[in-house]
Amino acid sequence: MKKKILFSITLAGLLLWACGDDFTTVAPTGILSDDALQNATGVDLKLTAAYSAIDGERVNRQGEGVAAGGDNWWTDVVSDDAHRGSTDGDNTELFQIETLDWQTGNGWFLGRWSALYGAVNACNAVLSLINQIEDGDFTQQAGEAYFLRGYYNFELQKFYGNPSFISVENLDNIEFNQPNPGPIWAEIEADFTEAINSLGDEVVNGRANAWVAKAFLGKAYLYQGKYEQALPLFNDVINNGPYSLNAEFVDNFNAAGENGPESMFAIQFASDDGRSYNGNGAGTLNFPGGGPLGTCCGFYQPTQDLVNAYQTDGTGLPLLDSYTATDVTSDYGINSDEPFTPHTGPLDPRLDYTVSRRGIDYNGFGLNPGKEWIRATFTDISGPYLPKKNVYQADEVGDNRGTGGWGSDWSGINYNVMRFADVLLMAAEAAVEQSSPNLPLALDYVNRVRNRAKNMTYVQTVDDSGDAANYQIEPYASFANQAEARKAIRFERRLEFGMEGHRLFDLRRWGNATETINTYIQNEGEDLNLSGYDSKFGTYQPKHDLFPIPINAIDQSGGVLTQNPGY
Repeated sequence: MKKKILFSITLAGLLLWACGDDFTTVAPTGILSDDALQNATGVDLKLTAAYSAIDGERVNRQGEGVAAGGDNWWTDVVSDDAHRGSTDGDNTELFQIETLDWQTGNGWFLGRWSALYGAVNACNAVLSLINQIEDGDFTQQAGEAYFLRGYYNFELQKFYGNPSFISVENLDNIEFNQPNPGPIWAEIEADFTEAINSLGDEVVNGRANAWVAKAFLGKAYLYQGKYEQALPLFNDVINNGPYSLNAEFVDNFNAAGENGPESMFAIQFASDDGRSYNGNGAGTLNFPGGGPLGTCCGFYQPTQDLVNAYQTDGTGLPLLDSYTATDVTSDYGINSDEPFTPHTGPLDPRLDYTVSRRGIDYNGFGLNPGKEWIRATFTDISGPYLPKKNVYQADEVGDNRGTGGWGSDWSGINYNVMRFADVLLMAAEAAVEQSSPNLPLALDYVNRVRNRAKNMTYVQTVDDSGDAANYQIEPYASFANQAEARKAIRFERRLEFGMEGHRLFDLRRWGNATETINTYIQNEGEDLNLSGYDSKFGTYQPKHDLFPIPINAIDQSGGVLTQNPGY
């Protein structure tokens, strides 16, 4: 008994000694102390983490994981570009988003919110660390952190309209629980401006530079209607920057064209080790529900409305006012073992690099057989089409297909957050909308984009006997007036950026989302000849121009955060 008492006293003494004041100053094994990070290596590690957050992956992220990714593909299903796809009963929360039954507790809204604020915090960690280092020049690294914080806050702004702005000079003094009294455009502009002043012009794949910061500042101005301020920035990038259009449109969406001259800022995905750690996790649901890839899950199907928009008028120009009057022939309701004749009318050649249609080659995997590759039934909200952008080519599978588990693949194909064509069309828009419209300049910029599409290689038949469809596209001869130019530019954005996650945000900032989406819902059901289609949808209302602030975030804030109007 005495031995036990003596042992207990000795053990207690050792524990008290071990837990003395100096115990708390010893860094845990495998963890870098603050002091150890206060150098160039530490800053680079923190900055890498801030870049890494762009794909939405983070520790302790909340909400739907697929919603967190930077490609924003799921926002297209609210617009007239895409259906959610799959079957109506799969992933109820995304079905509710498409059909405008928006609940503030929906995990998709929380998924993107959580990922973006995690990314903002990573940027603040870089700036805080730099502020603690007395020696060394970290102007470039700080500029990149300011750019990234501006970008992540821009995403929060365009999604939610009234986010909190979290800024920090020292993480020890930060107050994360900030109110959201209104838009944070001034803070976004300040971060992009700081980035322009701090960054150099050198192009490094996946990293920010002064040219990219100028383009994003111009985009922030454009979203606010500050056209006179936006246009000089866009013109500078176009006329003096190092970027240009790819000769081939498809090189924006395949491994061969990654980080090419058109790519200004891209998420650097990689699965070349056969694993998924750095692959595109958010886009794993977008592959066909069957077919040669043997993958899951058949989400993100292009709409008939989008396909119809690629019709041309016989002279190579789009049907700006009448594209909904006729339908591109589809195989909806026709099984793969039944005969089908593809559309023979004139089409913009970008269609078959954007949408996979029956009877046309699917990224080198052979002819799309139709229903056999569509997971949904003929009674679901889906349609007969598949996405093609950012799905790897057949000869790229070995280097760009990581195993993600759960029947899915993680693609290694980069996603272009901004490409040079976007700058051209934003500049065209600013030129038309400024107080003294410059129609010739807008015409030039739009026609650069259309001429690339005209002169690129078209999708071919599988036996290489010629073009896969009746492709006809020509540049505009002129714009008669501001209204015509505006209509042409907005239509061109849809044709160029269809299925790239931009459409909903364009409609919202143009102020025509309510009319466009409600008209589309009625037309799409008629085009698919699907009884009761529109009865599955609610009505798009002005409140839908902003996503709701996640109720989880409001609850966690103790009521400091306030909800957007209408929810």
